[in-house]
Amino acid sequence: MTPRLANALQGAECLHDRAAIDAVISRMADAIHADYAGDATPPLFVTIMHGGMPFATQLAFALGERGLDVEFEYLHATRYRGQTRGSGLAWLHRPATSMRDRRVLLVDDILDEGHTLHAVTRWCEDQNAADVRVAVLADKLHDRRVEGITADYIGVEVPDRYVFGYGMDYHEQGRNLPAIYALAE
Repeated sequence: MTPRLANALQGAECLHDRAAIDAVISRMADAIHADYAGDATPPLFVTIMHGGMPFATQLAFALGERGLDVEFEYLHATRYRGQTRGSGLAWLHRPATSMRDRRVLLVDDILDEGHTLHAVTRWCEDQNAADVRVAVLADKLHDRRVEGITADYIGVEVPDRYVFGYGMDYHEQGRNLPAIYALAE
């Protein structure tokens, strides 16, 4: 562990441990399975990189355990680029799979202000996706959300503090921590 991450963890508060996260992923998988189970074509399961990867992996396994097949795809769009404050959106990779007439499930680590998810959702709609839904592990509680952006499936709520772990980073570190932490206030 780097000194920077060790210092951040030293004063951090554990908001949601691995057991709690596993429980909410199971609950989310039940809800997603119920919404997609009758479809003839598997949904396009689009992981938003890098933060969405740990959560998306666990969610995909939980869906497979319930008998729901998904077709994997990913995209990489970011506003942070290693910083703790967002700036303009940068598209680093767009999906190669056609979204035309497909049901798309976007999977991300957190819904904060929603700029990235708003842009990604609109892009999927512009690609003529039949339906676009959003699953996020964490929903940050504040009043700065982009108008009109919500998640269809939410794992946990987090306070309006800088959070990291389980996909969310602190200066590109700590994404692989098996819990969600908030920096000391």
